[in-house]
Amino acid sequence: MKKPELLIPASSLEVLKTAVIFGADAVYIGGEAFGLRANAKNFSKEDMKAGIEFAHEHGVKVHVTANILAHNYDLEGARAYFHELKELKPDALIIADPGMFMMAKEICPEIERHVSTQANNTNYETYKFWYNLGAKRVVAARELSMKEIKEIRQNIPEDLDVEAFIHGAMCISYSGRCLLSNYFTGRDANHGACTHPCRWKYAVVEEQRPGEYLPVYENERGTYIFNSKDLCMIEHIPELVDAGVDSCKIEGRMKTALYVATVARTYRKAIDDYFESEEKYRANMPWYLDEISRCTYRQFTTGFYFGKPSNEAQIYDNNTYVNEYTYLGIVGSVDEQGRAKIEQRNKFSVGDKIEIMKPDGRDIEAIVKGIVNEKGQSVESAPHPKEVLYIELDQETEQYDILRIHAPQNGNLTK
Repeated sequence: MKKPELLIPASSLEVLKTAVIFGADAVYIGGEAFGLRANAKNFSKEDMKAGIEFAHEHGVKVHVTANILAHNYDLEGARAYFHELKELKPDALIIADPGMFMMAKEICPEIERHVSTQANNTNYETYKFWYNLGAKRVVAARELSMKEIKEIRQNIPEDLDVEAFIHGAMCISYSGRCLLSNYFTGRDANHGACTHPCRWKYAVVEEQRPGEYLPVYENERGTYIFNSKDLCMIEHIPELVDAGVDSCKIEGRMKTALYVATVARTYRKAIDDYFESEEKYRANMPWYLDEISRCTYRQFTTGFYFGKPSNEAQIYDNNTYVNEYTYLGIVGSVDEQGRAKIEQRNKFSVGDKIEIMKPDGRDIEAIVKGIVNEKGQSVESAPHPKEVLYIELDQETEQYDILRIHAPQNGNLTK
């Protein structure tokens, strides 16, 4: 059996480093243009260079998205962008548009080209088409079953990789090709500016009775008829390996370091345990399921892997996340007094019980004994995001540890 790559998203340099430390084999990131997450923080040229260097120092690959469906006016800028990437030397480019693909092949042929799920890759002849054009990897369409992926693997060249999404948000539109956002707001999902109207609440209006809204719900909160549950395949690593998936991809280039650390660490352990022994993998399943539920999610589904989803794959009564933990920050360094330096993300106070999340799988409870701001002043609480603080805990911390705290159970925290 070939152990699949664990491919983790990163929205910023901080999150990339987190993904690397918490178990990624590869990370995928976006530049400031030409990717499908324009609302993510994304990477400047300088941060991308630093991120690629950091990942390579740790034996981790970096894939860069350039997967918009390009218009004529995009092409000149895309050409310049590929010349920049040629200098930065990422390991792969993720591309959906045939014109962008051929341009990348011309400008930086030494960088692998991976075909995005946006290209609707639903059969083995499509895989062979892209292979003959020089693709090293094709990302499976979200609509494929496990059986179909296995058939694709059996009918394509051995040196063509199959990548498949195994965790994260699901798009209601076929292979992510959606016009709703553009229609409602003028922000084009296929250019990375999706406003996620699939998560909005809808009603029906009859043509001859404008203004009379006919609700389509079963309770007072409305209906979210396009709102899918999140994909989670933590219980199905053996089936993914058997199907011949070469790269297990996590969705989430707009997520926090806490989300990325939690998902990377959990799937890293699940994959490694399975390749050690299936018995160990099965025995540790309660830990995986408990841990994966500690990051933000919209309930879980297995998507299309085991047949077409039923109505149980949708969430009709709300569009909020389940969130058990709140992200406080990542330890940037530890000073001579043993205090953890963080850039604080959510409020906490002296006396709070928090958790130190370790890359090796340990979660250590700790009490906040003191907080000192950049001016050297002791403070009782930290209410302002992005403050640089020095935290004294009753437990030791190390660089890259994640600090988190149990979230209030209102079910409506931001991701």
